[in-house]
Amino acid sequence: MIIERATASDADKIILLQRLAYKSEAELYDNFGIPPMMQTLKEMEDEFRYKTFLKAIVDDNIVGSVRAHRHENTCHIGRLMVHPDHQNKGIGTRLMNEIENLFDSCTRFELFTGNKSEKNISLYKSLGYKIFKTEKIDDRIRLVYMEKQCKV
Repeated sequence: MIIERATASDADKIILLQRLAYKSEAELYDNFGIPPMMQTLKEMEDEFRYKTFLKAIVDDNIVGSVRAHRHENTCHIGRLMVHPDHQNKGIGTRLMNEIENLFDSCTRFELFTGNKSEKNISLYKSLGYKIFKTEKIDDRIRLVYMEKQCKV
């Protein structure tokens, strides 16, 4: 597996992966209108202007991705995804480690996931993240915000 920076030319492949990877989340919440499922290719291409995207490649195929941006001393990490056929092989962990290494001058990392996404919460906890707040979106969805403090 290779992990490297993605470019806007990868957006079409990443958006397809995103829809496939987030299908299980949409099913979990019985809501196919969640932002990862609704994002357009143009919106993702626009994100490449201010976010750093990584991609995981296996056999010349993008099987994972994560994106992040810095605001003050916090790195905001989003949309960690791994192709369903490649999950539970450490790809998500490697992507998280790589994105944190790219933003190693930050003193804090922050991300969020859904409260029912137990596998995600478990992964993030194993990487040193702690829940610091929850936010009710609607009757079906609560977001769990997690952070990791770092020494610089």
